Amino acid sequence: MRVLVTGGAGFIGSHTVDRLLAQGHDVTVLDALTPPVHRDGVPAYLSPEVEFYQGDVRNRDLMTNLLRRAEAVYHFAAYQDYLTDFARFSDVNVVSTALIYEIVVAERLDLARVVVASSQSAMGEGLYRCAVHGEQVPGMRPEVQLTAGHWDIPCPACGGPLEMQATPERVSNPQNAYGMSKFGEEMVAVNLGRRYGVPTVALRYSIVQGPRQSVYNAYSGACRIFCLSYLLDGAPVLYEDGQNVRDYVNIEDVVDANVLVLEAEAAGGEVFNVGGGKPVTTAEFAEIARRQYSSELPASVTGEYRFGDTRHILSDISKLGHLGWKPQRTPVDSVRAYSAWLAGMPGLDGVLAEANARMRALGVVRKAKGSQ
Repeated sequence: MRVLVTGGAGFIGSHTVDRLLAQGHDVTVLDALTPPVHRDGVPAYLSPEVEFYQGDVRNRDLMTNLLRRAEAVYHFAAYQDYLTDFARFSDVNVVSTALIYEIVVAERLDLARVVVASSQSAMGEGLYRCAVHGEQVPGMRPEVQLTAGHWDIPCPACGGPLEMQATPERVSNPQNAYGMSKFGEEMVAVNLGRRYGVPTVALRYSIVQGPRQSVYNAYSGACRIFCLSYLLDGAPVLYEDGQNVRDYVNIEDVVDANVLVLEAEAAGGEVFNVGGGKPVTTAEFAEIARRQYSSELPASVTGEYRFGDTRHILSDISKLGHLGWKPQRTPVDSVRAYSAWLAGMPGLDGVLAEANARMRALGVVRKAKGSQ
């Protein structure tokens, strides 16, 4: 099959490209190679077997030419960061997706599948349960709560405690510009796909971890920060109280899901969560990294927090499980593979400091009152 992969030089894209090539597909990659993720042009890990084009997914002529030659599309190209250029999130993530369908319809193209990369962030704070008022889908935590160091989310109805639930695909409650753009992207893709007969799948990835995750992207989180900290003989800082729950999924498990939905007939027109299946606190994840590097320095809690972070999020992956997929790797596997990839990489000394300074300059990292 002739497969076009946008963002194919990136983290998830390049691993998917490798698997597609191994399965005998002909692969074309389109990537803008934009910083901070790509600082040195085409990455060395991108297979020479691909037909590569550098360009923007919003370029109509370029996309038309590439789509005319494709039988299937993986749309991974995206803008993600903590920046406040809100319009760019929608422009890159939503408009480019709409353009794909516009071209497909205008050119009467017969695609076997379009797979778009959505995100767990489309679910916001996710699903909770109150013992009194049942299911709740809370909004973002107010700044006054965070500055006071009150991290957990109370029931919106009674103010009582909430219990985190695994969040299914029916919940969509994005709270930041990236999450809103990803929800918009999957709505555009799935709904236009249904309307015009373009078999489409949207995959909501949890926090994907593994080799090739850029060390320069301040948005990408725990694995990068924790491994770099210990590699450079330091210790990471845990935001809030370190008890935030996250859902980490290994890159190879993500690729398994990507290739599964390419041809699974029952996947067409659906949105699927792709997660690790187990809740892991950031403190637990940091401990995995500490053990990997045999460090005696524990992660520290300083009362800092990242404005816009969710408190807890865990994806319900049972829907994709019905197609025969399940995660096979653990966070330990992800950290081991990422640390091996980092080993011997030059120019890492200033990476964390640069990212931290950038986040603070943007007002993303803040401190609760009364914390040391």
